[in-house]
Amino acid sequence: MRTNHRWKRARRAAAIASAFVVMSVSAVSGATSGQAPPGGPATATAGDGATAAAPARVMENLGRGVVAVRSSSTDVLVSWRLLGLDPEGIGFNVHRSADGGPWVKLNASPLLGGTNFTDSTVDLSVPNRYRVAPVLDGDEQEAGTAFTLTADPAVEPVVRVPLRDGGPVKFVWAGDLDGDGEYDYVLDRQTSPQTLEAYTAHGEFLWEVGLGPNSVNQNNISPGSSAIDVGHWDGVTVYDFNSDGRAEVALRIANGVTFGDGNTWTHADDDRQFMAVLDGRTGALLNYSPVPTDYIADGPMGARLGVAYLNGTTPSLVAYMKNRRDDLGFNLMIAAWRWSGQNLSLQWKWLREDRNAPDGHNTRAIDVDGDGTDEIAEIGFVLNGDGTLRYSLGDQGIVHGDRFHIADMDPERPGLEGYGVQQSHPDGLREYYYDADDGTMIWQHVEEGTADVGRGMAGDIDPRFPGMEVWSFSGLYNASTNELTTPDTSHRPWPHLGLWWDGDLSMELLNDGKFEKWDPENPGPTNSLRRLVTTWNHGAVNAHGGRNPTLVGDILGDWREEAVYTNADHNELIIFTTDQPTDVRLYTLAHNPAYRNGMTYKGYLQSHHTDYYLGSGMSTPPRPHIVYAGG
Repeated sequence: MRTNHRWKRARRAAAIASAFVVMSVSAVSGATSGQAPPGGPATATAGDGATAAAPARVMENLGRGVVAVRSSSTDVLVSWRLLGLDPEGIGFNVHRSADGGPWVKLNASPLLGGTNFTDSTVDLSVPNRYRVAPVLDGDEQEAGTAFTLTADPAVEPVVRVPLRDGGPVKFVWAGDLDGDGEYDYVLDRQTSPQTLEAYTAHGEFLWEVGLGPNSVNQNNISPGSSAIDVGHWDGVTVYDFNSDGRAEVALRIANGVTFGDGNTWTHADDDRQFMAVLDGRTGALLNYSPVPTDYIADGPMGARLGVAYLNGTTPSLVAYMKNRRDDLGFNLMIAAWRWSGQNLSLQWKWLREDRNAPDGHNTRAIDVDGDGTDEIAEIGFVLNGDGTLRYSLGDQGIVHGDRFHIADMDPERPGLEGYGVQQSHPDGLREYYYDADDGTMIWQHVEEGTADVGRGMAGDIDPRFPGMEVWSFSGLYNASTNELTTPDTSHRPWPHLGLWWDGDLSMELLNDGKFEKWDPENPGPTNSLRRLVTTWNHGAVNAHGGRNPTLVGDILGDWREEAVYTNADHNELIIFTTDQPTDVRLYTLAHNPAYRNGMTYKGYLQSHHTDYYLGSGMSTPPRPHIVYAGG
């Protein structure tokens, strides 16, 4: 495993030096051992050069997320989470209970590799329950929540969760609503008026919120004041905002919204909007705060919501909001709120006004400078955690664009990098690559004439080159070297979504219901993409109004990702979870700060990225500097 040259801030270097290693070194480098010893807390460099302890970020207290799928005619793959704070050297035992019988340990010695196990002795004609128990210093600890695999299950990489009958679904959010350590689900219904529904992990209906008459206008540019999930707006996110161990639902509301307890929000002005926090268990209103009215003369504001740790330790609700003026220009406001458990209070607001700060269709919250606090990134500018402008790429010729990524694309270069594409750029700029900390441009691709690029993707899909690849429609480039990885620019995958699925360290791809693997050795028109899964063969349909799943994220099992769809009748969630074993051991991506932030944002659905380089030839990632919510 190569040395990590990744971090450019003293705090980040100190954090790595002191971190536990929680990934199997042998799985990546071929070594038989070599984990770093545990150390003290991460540190931050103070302004006078002194070093001070940095408080830990409070994140979800997750369970093991055990999941089991029938992977062949005779086998079951069982998978579970390695948690962010699991100690070095932790092992696991897998237990099975067949048809209600006693628990039987399946492995001869504690499992120390990838957090998955293939059960080849199972009787699939009866229901089987699986549980996983940690093993520390040779002693088995208490097992977590069990997963039940029904009798005679289909051979498929799928978990099915029942829903009530209802309309089409565009988005699903995952959050632990009931405090049991496992993800529950909140989803929209794209009806008129719209509704929002919540279910437990096993499909028990919890509540419904009616979005009311102001959700009937579902225009994708200027939606009604309580409309959700149209265009690049969502207006909803789910997270444990006060770190009590249970997730709340953040929702932008207006006149006529009826909450899960039957109470209705009323206001004489349909254009007035409020940010609300709902109890995740009941859907009842807990508290609210007015949306600032700076631009109310131009009507209600569409909203995109997500989470950022603006102070480095506790989560804030961040809203990107716009409305359209009569001159067809747009007002842009970004605002942040803090939920204390009793009060929802506005922390700051930022108005673009006449600044050259180009926005796009998705938002990212990530610590771009390594000081422990998150920044808010748009495709053409970044805000500091206090709501001040950090830099604008508009000063370097960047205009509006559809998609961008921020990740550790080049593990040999200090800091994080950004990659974006351009829409209707008058000077022909198609795509660009830059330093995410200060906006320094590293390279650009320009072609003659107006450039209009709708999609762009970043991920490591070619292990022959160091770091990640980036691509839109002008060829597949290695990000760090700006070199084409294939001589023919037309031979590249469609730039849609990435997906961690098959267990190696090259990213898979998700495009319009197809899970695919790019083959860099055979970049021809017929051999370059190998189909792994076809979602419609399992009864899944794309999310309402597009080619996306309703959610992509690491919500079950080991570090690999799930893709969530519904069936055609919209009364079942179809959750695709891997059926492929792997020796790679990584802590759950949901305990990586950058990745978990990404799961809270929708907009134009994009892949989430960790704050460390994840790909072929990767270094051992540091243990996340976190503590668990609820103690």
